[in-house]
Amino acid sequence: MRALAVGATGQFAGLVVPALAAKGVQVRALVHDPAKAERARELGAEEIVAGDLRDRCCIDVALDGVDGVFHITPAFAPDSAELGVGMVEAATAAGVGRFVFSGVYHPSLSLVNHSSMRPIEEALYRSGLAFTILQPAMFLQGLAGSWADATARGVFAMPYSKNSAMTFVDYRDVAEVAALAFVTDELVGGTFELATGGMITRAEIAALMSRHARREVVAVDVDPGLALAGMPPGAMRDGLTAMFADYTAHGFHGGNNLVLRTILGRAPRTLDDYLRELATSPVSQETR
Repeated sequence: MRALAVGATGQFAGLVVPALAAKGVQVRALVHDPAKAERARELGAEEIVAGDLRDRCCIDVALDGVDGVFHITPAFAPDSAELGVGMVEAATAAGVGRFVFSGVYHPSLSLVNHSSMRPIEEALYRSGLAFTILQPAMFLQGLAGSWADATARGVFAMPYSKNSAMTFVDYRDVAEVAALAFVTDELVGGTFELATGGMITRAEIAALMSRHARREVVAVDVDPGLALAGMPPGAMRDGLTAMFADYTAHGFHGGNNLVLRTILGRAPRTLDDYLRELATSPVSQETR
């Protein structure tokens, strides 16, 4: 099995490459920046194709000779839906047999970073491809920067309410599910919500951070306008502004881990597990 991995050097999709390699999948990495080719090889990619998702000729070259595609869209890209649909169409035309799409938890939400995933899912449903759709909750890996700040200053600051309950998932577990979708037929045709289990507020996360950091960490709210002051106007700023307001008003609900636990055959990694890893990492130890 040879699979094309989109976003192979990204913060999150980069976790999929070693998961695929561990399952014996030969990985062809699609990288936007040719300078990152060596990083893709370090992660386990055997082949590298440099190119842009907006260049159909490049996509056709990247798809030539592969058996499957792992696809994830750039966050808040104004044309994310078109990019995803275009990849489905290109994969179909190339005769690719399998397509694994890492979308988003609750694509039924009206937030643009959620609703933009629906056309991609619809394209897959109508494509005739052997698809697997993954709908992961908020990524625990997104807390890494906040952890560094919390251990340095004792503050866990975000531009939404510290009392809003959220649901998370460790993207390494998502990557493992993605890899399984290439080496077994059991996940073909499925659409799976993936969460570590339960919901938690930032105030509660700060308490966990305090325990692992061995210092007091306090959750504080930051005005969204101040948090985004350095970001130019555009789709990403508008999308983040709407997302933060929605989180404050409603949180990010869900958190049932039955699907993820069943697919993995074990308990998913937890927030407590993730913070423990951060606390014991060499970089974290050096900053204390």
